[in-house]
Amino acid sequence: MTIILIKFLMTSAIIVLISEIAKYSDKLGALIASLPLVTFITLIWLFYEDQGNEKIANHAYYTFWYVLPTLPMFLFFPWIIKYFGFWPSMLLSVLLTVSIFILYALFLKRFNIHLI
Repeated sequence: MTIILIKFLMTSAIIVLISEIAKYSDKLGALIASLPLVTFITLIWLFYEDQGNEKIANHAYYTFWYVLPTLPMFLFFPWIIKYFGFWPSMLLSVLLTVSIFILYALFLKRFNIHLI
């Protein structure tokens, strides 16, 4: 149970740090947030917990495929927030991302890449 608490605190601290940096610099906060920190931390935790190279490699491989359909949201959200405000824009961004992901997963299935 202690390791779960340590993992939670360390991972949470990174998110808080990024949000604090973003308060002072939009660009620096975005740069740090765009780094695959969550993936790196997850890979480290998987390694630490002896999950094996295949499990770790699969996580990195699927992360690549899952990131791609989320990218349009980063262009859509700044545009839509001007018209609808924060919460409706978040909802519309989530709906867009889910829709793109479903279409993307169906497309990749043709190439024997199964995301769902």
